[in-house]
Amino acid sequence: MTDHDVIIIGAGFGGMGAAITLRKLGYEDLLIVEREDDLGGTWHVNHYPGLAVDIASVTYSYSFEPNPYWKNWFARGSELKQYAEHVAEKYDLRRHMVFGVSAEGARWDDDEQHWVVTTSLVAGTGTTTVRTARYLMTATGFLSQPKLPDIEGVDDFAGTVIHTAKWDDSVDLGGKRIAVIGTGATAVQLIPQIAKHAAALTVFQRTPIWVTPKNDFKIPRPVQTLFATQPWTQRAARAVNGAWLEGMMVTAVLHYKQAKFLNNGAAALAKAHLRRQVTDPETRRKLTPDYSFGCKRPTFSNNYYPTFNEDHVTLETTPIAKITATDIVTADGTSTPIDVLVLATGFNLWDSNFPAFEIIGREGRNLGKSWRQSGYHAFEGVTVPGFPNFISLNSPYSYSGLSYFMTIEVQMRHLERVFGALRDQDASTFEVTPQADAEFLEQMLERMDDTVFAQGSCGTARSYYYTNEGDAVLLRPTSSGSARKAVESFPLEDYTFS
Repeated sequence: MTDHDVIIIGAGFGGMGAAITLRKLGYEDLLIVEREDDLGGTWHVNHYPGLAVDIASVTYSYSFEPNPYWKNWFARGSELKQYAEHVAEKYDLRRHMVFGVSAEGARWDDDEQHWVVTTSLVAGTGTTTVRTARYLMTATGFLSQPKLPDIEGVDDFAGTVIHTAKWDDSVDLGGKRIAVIGTGATAVQLIPQIAKHAAALTVFQRTPIWVTPKNDFKIPRPVQTLFATQPWTQRAARAVNGAWLEGMMVTAVLHYKQAKFLNNGAAALAKAHLRRQVTDPETRRKLTPDYSFGCKRPTFSNNYYPTFNEDHVTLETTPIAKITATDIVTADGTSTPIDVLVLATGFNLWDSNFPAFEIIGREGRNLGKSWRQSGYHAFEGVTVPGFPNFISLNSPYSYSGLSYFMTIEVQMRHLERVFGALRDQDASTFEVTPQADAEFLEQMLERMDDTVFAQGSCGTARSYYYTNEGDAVLLRPTSSGSARKAVESFPLEDYTFS
């Protein structure tokens, strides 16, 4: 006997999607383990000023659970948190969740044919709990492990330090001298908000980001009513927006070899946006990326660039040499005195997030070590040979399209097919075959040759898309349509059932 049929690690949208699928298939003995104190994943953890999704709300949501009452075309963080709570309530998921519990490790017991999962309380009592489950699923997200900068003296700063993933709402930024390290998508949202309050704001940029116009607006109440009473209208809006994302953004990146003109067009749009919004030529030069569009995740904003026109805002591109108790010192010896240090330095994917905790499969095989030593791979971005009854919902080559929900729903369908086959064959164990995994990896590597990562100029991008070894394995190098087609057509013979 096992403690549970399935243990899911992570109570964000990926974990909830998996739970919805499993309950649909008749599995009720589920345990969803979440290290935070509530559900929602990144939309619970993050609450920094300016937080919003950079994908239109009609697309960044489950297609089977539309929300007709989005207040903004690009939903704010609080709206997405509320949406997550709505989903959990409607599909009765909270009763399966435990909060403040961190997964420490998981091991496949080949004799008992189940997973042994070790967890601990985040509060730090020192006690651990061992649970068993027939099936294990990880839904820890791609952006769940904050990355701290490797800068001399960062721990010596005597003022206030805030990481964007652990924002402290109690800190008063009014009249403070503030430094922001990082200029990724999070910083693009945060910097204009901080600038409203700071006496002086210095943005330390290592790599500029491509920024295109953001067609954001409040959704009028009549449109919300139309979406609610005529759901096909919201489905149409979702389809149109998804097609635009695929055509302009995804195709420009993943089919760079065939559609370089789209990539050049997107870059030209971003450069024109920059020229319109920033008055100083030298500042424009510093804000212009020297890598191809899409090597690093681009973003949308209408107020990021204008912030650098403000007299109290400085863009600093000289590398940081060290941080003292009161100052940031750059390589040219310049010292900038600050009161508050904001770290918008992103997330650590490749040292600790693939996977987010130790997972041991058949014959003592360590998933993280295997990936780092022999290359990252997962069949259809979901399963790995040597790890029976294991589903990884944040795997190499899994992310399709720009909306995470495209990926989630493809993976939900994968679960339906695999667990449906288990039921039909009266089996209890599944494992992808090494041959199927190898063939899928070969297809991905071949298609990767067409992408901007292989054909473009990405040497200076410093993107989380790349592993420590320099391989771009996060994105699936196909369209979302191709991913949806593949999940319906892969042969179930690609798995062994017993």
